[in-house]
Amino acid sequence: MDRIRLQGIDVYAHHGVHPAERELGQRFVIDVDLWADCEEAVRSDDLARALDYTAVHRLVCETAAGTSCQLIEAVAGRICRDLLRAFAVEHVEVTVHKPNPPIANFLGRASVTVARDRAWLAARESGS
Repeated sequence: MDRIRLQGIDVYAHHGVHPAERELGQRFVIDVDLWADCEEAVRSDDLARALDYTAVHRLVCETAAGTSCQLIEAVAGRICRDLLRAFAVEHVEVTVHKPNPPIANFLGRASVTVARDRAWLAARESGS
């Protein structure tokens, strides 16, 4: 499998456990790795046979800014599900970074990575 990576997707959304986070919103940075067979794109040099990064970016932004979640794990999981549904990819990994988490005396960022594949999606959608 080949890997396509988009790093640094910047989204303003209303996720968080604290009411102020959900009311005021905040910035999130999202990285996406998608595994797919890119041989057709390699041989043809044709966007119609490739994964369109613009479409992936749009879906990530729409999903991340959509329904509010308390946990960034839930945000990452929703993005994984939507990417698997929308594109011909076998596996996805989504990292959601929270650049300014409300943690006293903490200047870093919190991040969560969720990985899902087509078998996981099929099991969930079949009710297994």
